[in-house]
Amino acid sequence: MIRRTRPVAGAIALLAALTAGIAFPAGAAAGEPTGQDAPKVDLVLDVSGSMRARDIDGQSRMAAAKQAFNEVLDATPEEVQLGIRTLGADYAGDDRKEGCKDTAQLYPVGPLDRTEAKTAVATLVPTGWTPIGPALLRAADDLDGGDGSKRIVLISDGEDTCAPLDPCEVAREIAAKGIGLTIDTLGLVPNAKLSRQLSCIAEATGGTYTSIEHQDELADRVNELVDRAAEPVVTPVATEGAGSCDKAPVLQSGLYTDREEFGQQRWYRVELLAGQELRASVSVAADRAVRPDYGVLMRAVTVHGREIVRGEATGNGRTDVVSTGLRHPKPELEDDDSGKPAAETVCIGVTTSFSADAGVKTTPGLPLELTVDVVDGPDNASDVASFGLGRGWWLLGALVVTGFLAGLVWGWLSRWRVAVWRTN
Repeated sequence: MIRRTRPVAGAIALLAALTAGIAFPAGAAAGEPTGQDAPKVDLVLDVSGSMRARDIDGQSRMAAAKQAFNEVLDATPEEVQLGIRTLGADYAGDDRKEGCKDTAQLYPVGPLDRTEAKTAVATLVPTGWTPIGPALLRAADDLDGGDGSKRIVLISDGEDTCAPLDPCEVAREIAAKGIGLTIDTLGLVPNAKLSRQLSCIAEATGGTYTSIEHQDELADRVNELVDRAAEPVVTPVATEGAGSCDKAPVLQSGLYTDREEFGQQRWYRVELLAGQELRASVSVAADRAVRPDYGVLMRAVTVHGREIVRGEATGNGRTDVVSTGLRHPKPELEDDDSGKPAAETVCIGVTTSFSADAGVKTTPGLPLELTVDVVDGPDNASDVASFGLGRGWWLLGALVVTGFLAGLVWGWLSRWRVAVWRTN
């Protein structure tokens, strides 16, 4: 049984947040929301010298940000633990090394005291450098711990000034840690270079980038992102595929994330009982510049290496995600004197064919999202698929016969009309 699928444009952003370990919470399947911990949000605000510019509704960028923050603090849901971190708020000197250390927790992540948080925001004065990379690393530490949703909202009016610590690479490293964190970015200047950097940061963790030109837009967007953190979400479970089937992790039904190096093959195992059906899909995201013409192959094989079914898809650089899937039913046993269910270990292999130009980092690997679903199979496994058409063969056959008969009738009528015309 072979199934091919095309890349799905707009497929889930792979770069969905990762969580550590593969242990399943009690009473919940892998990737199922549990609601055990409060959602956490860290607002990271650029307070560098450029925030003095007066180009947002006739006021400075800093004043617009303060006003927006006050509105956000008033509207933050009670269940959200919120903190505020600054970058470039304290050091006004010319020493780049010192300027790139300038990030501090203005208000700690935790239960929100609105008055105290507003007072802290009111003291901010545009000062120094723009150490976005270091600030993101510290913000990730601010949110560490717990299994609730975690979100960084970065607001900046300029590019990072602390290269070679590339903030986009920092975001990829944060995603690879598997702490379930999403970074959303907001740019206060319509600048192409800034937009590329902030977009890259957001995409690396499955977040969003928004260009802001007015104060009310800033307040509305930050409020939306804080509210989103409070919504129940399905968090993929981080797993680590192996280089061979015999060493692969055993997965239950659920949603998983992994990282796969360029041209690498990763293996996972699923236990399938008689009468059950395996449905699996994979999406791989290009979170950095890759060459066009890439693909992903997903295979289900036995522990002895015999291929059962495969799914494959290719891309040409027009989308950032390539996806494919497969299905495999295990028929019911007609006679089983043992009284025990006959289990089968199915090995799922995922292979990618991404490549990149020299200078593009290949580590951490590309983000991979794997969905595994084991369900009760149909009454007759042969009904599942026949060259990908399943019971559609009946419809196809009926259409062929109908078309054939219609052609015969039409031909006979045409000849009869011609004969009548000649006679007359």
